[in-house]
This record gives sequence, structure tokens and C-alpha cells, in this order.
Amino acid sequence: MTAAPYCFGYGSLVNCATHDFTNPQPARLTGWCRAWRHTDLRPVAFLTAIPAPGTAIDGLIAHVPNDDWQTLDQREWAYDRIPATASVTHPLTFPVEIAVYSVPRTRHIAPANRHPILLSYLDVVIQGYLREFGETGADRFFETTRGWDIPILDDRNAPRYPRHQHLTPDETACVDDRLAAIGARIVTTTAD
Repeated sequence: MTAAPYCFGYGSLVNCATHDFTNPQPARLTGWCRAWRHTDLRPVAFLTAIPAPGTAIDGLIAHVPNDDWQTLDQREWAYDRIPATASVTHPLTFPVEIAVYSVPRTRHIAPANRHPILLSYLDVVIQGYLREFGETGADRFFETTRGWDIPILDDRNAPRYPRHQHLTPDETACVDDRLAAIGARIVTTTAD
């Protein structure tokens, strides 16, 4: 039997409202963490998975639409697709080929004031974690993600993230409470 292609999502892909991938399942990727990074490919910071022995991150695996890695590679164009089958635990009982998308190490640039995290992007990610893993899952997201020392651009009134979603008041409060707890710096404009 041929292994079905699945990708491991650890950011916006955890929010099923941002895609139409079939058979999403909770999963855990061992030996990796998340980090906010900037590259010369995008004007803002975004999430990437980076190797981190002794760490594990929660996420979802989902069937690659139409078994078409190339189309998914286009959606995730700033990332490399890394084989991860042996590092992922999941509930599926049939053979799967799992990959994780990661920004190539040579393209990592530490985010800075000019390249903030978009709050509209973070909102989407946390909404997904709340819906899939509850508040404990949202807390684990913050604990297993590096790079919270860079500014977060409050773009909620004019979302810049293309797959932004409407959050409930409770979801918004959860994001805001976690950001306050970690001492995140929220800004309304980017520095030049």
C-alpha cells in the first residue's frame, strides 16, 4: 500500500478555517520547536519549525489535497518541505508520508522592529489551537515557540494576514491575556 501524503501543520494550518485539507488529525512533532523568523522573502515575521532536541510541538496532520505536493509547496513557498514521518505521533492506522515545512536555516534573519509579527496572523494560529487543543494547547503553543521578544503589530482593524479570521471575544481575550503574560510588545506602526 502506498503511503498517503500528509503535512504537519504547526501554525495557521492548525486553523481548519484557513484551508480545505481533508482528514485533519491531532499530532505531535518531536525534536522540533517553533520560532518567529524573518527572511528576505517576506516583509513580516512568520513561524517556522526548527530542530530542537528534547522538545515537541502539537499540531495537525492533514491529507495533502489531491496528493499534490507541488501545489502545497506553492502555498508554503518560503519554506522547504522536510520529511518528518518518523518524528510525528498521530492516531492514523494506515501508512502515511508526513512532511513539515521549515524555512531554510541559511535564510533565517532575526525579526526586528521593521519586520514584526502580525497580530492578525497570531490570532488565526491561536484560534486554531484553542479549537483543536483548548486553552492548554494555546498555552503550550506559547511555551514551545521562540522569538517573543520582537514587536507584534496590532493590525486587527485592518488585517494584513491574507487568511485572517474573525475571533470571538473569548478567543481575542485569550490571545491578549497570553501576550500580556509574556510581556509582549504590541505596536501600532512599524519602525523604519
